[in-house]
Amino acid sequence: MRKLHIERLGHRGEGIARDGNARVFVPYALPGETVTAEVEGDQARVVEIIEASRERIAPFCPHYAHCGGCAVQALAPSAYAEWKRGLVVTALRNAGLSADVAPLVDAHGAGRRRVTFHARMEKGHARVGFMAARSHEMVEIGSCPLLVAELAGALPAARAIAQILAARGKPLDLAFTATLDGMDVDLRGAGPLEEHETNALIKAAEAHDLGRLSNHGRLVALRRPPLVQIGPARVPVPPGCFLQATEAGEQAIAARVLEATRGAKRVADLFCGVGAFALRLVQGARVSAYDSAVEAVEAMFAAARGAAGLKPLDGAARDLFERPLSAQELAPFDAVVFDPPRAGALAQAGEIARSQVKTVVAVSCSAQSFARDAAILLKGGYSVTRIVPVDQFRHSPHVEIVAIFSRGEGQKRPKRGLLG
Repeated sequence: MRKLHIERLGHRGEGIARDGNARVFVPYALPGETVTAEVEGDQARVVEIIEASRERIAPFCPHYAHCGGCAVQALAPSAYAEWKRGLVVTALRNAGLSADVAPLVDAHGAGRRRVTFHARMEKGHARVGFMAARSHEMVEIGSCPLLVAELAGALPAARAIAQILAARGKPLDLAFTATLDGMDVDLRGAGPLEEHETNALIKAAEAHDLGRLSNHGRLVALRRPPLVQIGPARVPVPPGCFLQATEAGEQAIAARVLEATRGAKRVADLFCGVGAFALRLVQGARVSAYDSAVEAVEAMFAAARGAAGLKPLDGAARDLFERPLSAQELAPFDAVVFDPPRAGALAQAGEIARSQVKTVVAVSCSAQSFARDAAILLKGGYSVTRIVPVDQFRHSPHVEIVAIFSRGEGQKRPKRGLLG
């Protein structure tokens, strides 16, 4: 047993203390607290809080500190917002960049509209919940207060689906999305289904009023086509497709994208997904949209065809990691928006930096990869206009970032060799 003083919160939301000369990570402890803890290597488990932080508040979820879904739920709102903003500031500083970061935007809204539950089988019984922090142990939960009301039936449905497949003994993931026409579920990990399993799953979909149930993207039951509203369009979402975690988050990010690109006549939307930005941008500009997810791009175009009064929308399915749009291909555009996965857009950022596009909007879900891509743009002659952190994953260490870069008339691109 050790007595530890918590110095600060780390980028994963864990308290950081010193045990002699060693750094120790203490989940669920807050800065300024003194705790007794069991220490194993660089990890510690709080046994008792001797002196609590003045910023400590009561957590609202009974699963907090057991389920790994929330890392920071006991920190007062103002201190929490500053910590989360600080994740972006620190990532930029670690990349050697100095830039102003705006206050955190709370975009939790009505709650998260998508969630993935894990199912584990024990002696023919399905247990459903989330994984514990830094562990392969699954924590069975009764409810999650962070989800939208439309997902209130998700856990009972997940248990019913998992129990049908419990005899297989396989670990399962069940991805739920709230849509305009009910819950959409994509089952992963089961493999090919037997006929009796398919029939039982169809009955479960009806019993739990699911809009659609898929197995690794393959349709099992379709009772109502799942649609989401994006700007003026209703989008038929592919099974398990990417959406921003909250509707409020999508709207907050999209509003800043639209503001930054106002007046642009041609816009490129890179890593466009189902068109969260493209289907809004195309109300005022001609848009070319690209993403490697074929079904997502097809859904975006289908939605655009069903909406009235839009400017031209073109583009294609394209792997922007392997084949980024070149500086030459970007030449016709007044603005570029890019929203890559967590790994960032190293190759694409390099091509944008070599281009003469006047306005670039970077959207990111990783402070570290954002800082790396931002450094590439700045080295290429862009200046940063604004960086806004957006919180749609409340109580977690995940933060969305919207950053606006501009190239003035006097800011010319460097020679290719300067960018590596």
